Amino acid sequence: MHLGAHVGISAGIAGAPALGRSFGCEAIQIFSKSPQMWAGPPLSVEGSQGFREGVRREALKATAVHHGYLTNLASPKAAGLKRSRHAFLDELRRAEQLGVDALIVHPGAHLGTGVAPGIQRVSESLNEAFSLTEGFHVRTLLENMAGQGSTLGSQFGELSQILEGVSDRNRVGVALDTCHMFAAGHDFRSAENYQGLMELLEAELGLDQVHAFHFNDAKGPLGSHRDRHENIGKGEIGLDGFRHFVNDRRWEGRPAYLETPLTEDDYEAYRVDLATLRSLEGGPAIPARAATSRPRPTRPRAGKGGSP
Repeated sequence: MHLGAHVGISAGIAGAPALGRSFGCEAIQIFSKSPQMWAGPPLSVEGSQGFREGVRREALKATAVHHGYLTNLASPKAAGLKRSRHAFLDELRRAEQLGVDALIVHPGAHLGTGVAPGIQRVSESLNEAFSLTEGFHVRTLLENMAGQGSTLGSQFGELSQILEGVSDRNRVGVALDTCHMFAAGHDFRSAENYQGLMELLEAELGLDQVHAFHFNDAKGPLGSHRDRHENIGKGEIGLDGFRHFVNDRRWEGRPAYLETPLTEDDYEAYRVDLATLRSLEGGPAIPARAATSRPRPTRPRAGKGGSP
């Protein structure tokens, strides 16, 4: 796996690749604007080019933009959905301008109108944006959620249904957050439970749909539906859960971005977390299994269940 972290851009977006490398990143995730803004100032040509050059100079293996927090592509409210779709389109264009591999977005919340209608609205939102951005290379990755409120995506089947509704499947995929999986009730701390999770993931979504990870330990207990991140090995997941992932040959080449808590020591906590993850590498390898045939149906923080 390519291990990295979410990197701030307060000192300029062009400096993010070097900043990430300075504390051990092989891959970086950024915001392209404030996550609390519907739209940000246009990215400058110089800043975007500087970011691209920095990625090449630092030999980063993968890059991603994390979408802002306000967008809700599942909103049943016409005005909110329209604004969310406009914001998503803007983020998509910004990510393409930066040349990142992926735009990671929360699916949204149905706000009490039901899972099926919410899923349909998300798929339609993606299709609308993709029809306006033909030829783009950035892949949109839906992030699994902890299951708080009416948010969609805590179940693999929900993510699969959203993807099934997208016309151009080459432009979408999934980013798995370990804290969110654990909070949603998926226990992968033992080798047996990890294999069970992989079998469930393959059956309901497909391992080939997973293009990135967020590596976060969890403050809350299993099934708490609390989106509260903790540093690696300091939370309820513990080291063994991450040991399984970093030694699983099926995830070779996939990026994993830290979104763990930082302290006043700038990125020292990330440096420690990355070192901890790398210390787990080289453990018992988990062999890839043949896929079974089946029907295909600032830093990121806890979500609030979607905007109106």
